Amino acid sequence: MSLDNIRLSQPAKDQLTKLKRITGIKHWNTLCRWALTLSLQDPSPPLVREITTDSNVEMSWKTFAGAYGDIYLVLLKQRCLVDGSEPTDEAISAALIVHVHRGIGHLAGRKSLKGIDDLVRMALD
Repeated sequence: MSLDNIRLSQPAKDQLTKLKRITGIKHWNTLCRWALTLSLQDPSPPLVREITTDSNVEMSWKTFAGAYGDIYLVLLKQRCLVDGSEPTDEAISAALIVHVHRGIGHLAGRKSLKGIDDLVRMALD
């Protein structure tokens, strides 16, 4: 596993498709950034540790992180330390995948999410 390419599971792709429709956000990477930060703010470790990345949704780290790659990388390293893992490349990649997937699940499961304004309101709370 590496940060070079990020691939999602089919269920995550299906949830992202729903979120794109609801929010009007057109790009997978933007929604995945929201999902990552939502998951990282939850202090509990994700329950799912193994994700089957079987969809055709794949993006490079540069596409995922954009201009804020260094910030996302530091957040992931810090989260590895908090969760008791050495922040190796493999641990950081694994943390990225599980947190993005948990965040996508949380976003897709919110019945109150009706549009992008609800997403922004959620971030400000």
